[in-house]
Amino acid sequence: MKLPGARSLRVRVTVLATVLVAAAGLLLLWLAWTLVGDAVDAVPHMPPGTIVRVDGVDVDASTLAQHLRGHAVTRVLIFGSLAFFFVVAAAAILAWTFTSRVLRPLREIAGTAQRLSIESMGERIGEIRSRDELAELARTFDDMLDRLQDAFDSQRHFVANASHELRTPLSVIRTELDVTLSDEHADEAEFRRMAGVVLDATNRAGQLVNSLLLLARTDGAGLVTRELVDLTVLVERAWSAVRGEAGQRGLRADFAMQPSPAIGDPALLERIAGNLVENAVRHNVDGGWIEVTTEPGAQWSTLRVRSSGGLLDPAAVPELFQPFRRAGVARTARSGAGLGLSIVRAAVQAHGGTVSAEPVVGGGLAVTVRLPAA
Repeated sequence: MKLPGARSLRVRVTVLATVLVAAAGLLLLWLAWTLVGDAVDAVPHMPPGTIVRVDGVDVDASTLAQHLRGHAVTRVLIFGSLAFFFVVAAAAILAWTFTSRVLRPLREIAGTAQRLSIESMGERIGEIRSRDELAELARTFDDMLDRLQDAFDSQRHFVANASHELRTPLSVIRTELDVTLSDEHADEAEFRRMAGVVLDATNRAGQLVNSLLLLARTDGAGLVTRELVDLTVLVERAWSAVRGEAGQRGLRADFAMQPSPAIGDPALLERIAGNLVENAVRHNVDGGWIEVTTEPGAQWSTLRVRSSGGLLDPAAVPELFQPFRRAGVARTARSGAGLGLSIVRAAVQAHGGTVSAEPVVGGGLAVTVRLPAA
């Protein structure tokens, strides 16, 4: 495919090379003409009136000298001009030919970029014959396409999962409304029951939307606020919010906490601790246990939350940090949206920290977060 941009560049490079060669040729022609003239002028002159014989003809020496000088200069101009035009033409042809070969990788890159769309993001330039900066440009372009494809796939997957999660509470609301309104004998108790179901579904949809907004604000974003926060205070706040639910389910909680300062956004740090503690309670088993540990460090403060639960496949644990991923029925709560650990990962990465998870022997999950302490 011939690209106008590549052809225009090819023409400009050819014209530039031709002009440079022409300028150099004119300079050389002028130098040759000057040198020949100086060489002729440097020939010793005979005294005025001297007669010399050339091919049996007597000629005045001064007239012969002028004739020889003019003849030499004329030959320089004629043959120099012929050589000049030949060199310029050869330079133009060679520049046009070699420029085409040099710009071929660039045409391949431009052609691939023009053919790309969301549906054809899998196309790549691949290896090219060139081994110079254009080859590096092609590799960089392919790497960029890999990152874009990953981003598009992740976005498409996220949107599909979000739509599926939002469809559930909306379906519940619509079903309840259709069933109740179609019942001509529905009384106040039936309408109150319907209102309760609709309220629960609405709350779930609202929690999901809030989680999506928090994830969108956190994922890939930098920190706006940086303050010194004690992780133990955040854990205590998070436990206060779920203590009643944990008591109803008979969960035993053990805390081994030391003052552990962390630098970052207080709201995001509180969400990290809150999500981990909430997950430990809501994805636990009745009569289970929870262990929360905070440890200070010179550069990093550590928050570790371990809890009982269902058996987990170690290979599936990393997927828990993906949006809407849940580790089986045993760790799935009806009130959860599958975004808790995704928000934790995004918030931790925004702080420059690390987060990891591993299954607990006998069932359960342990999540460890390391955040900068200074």
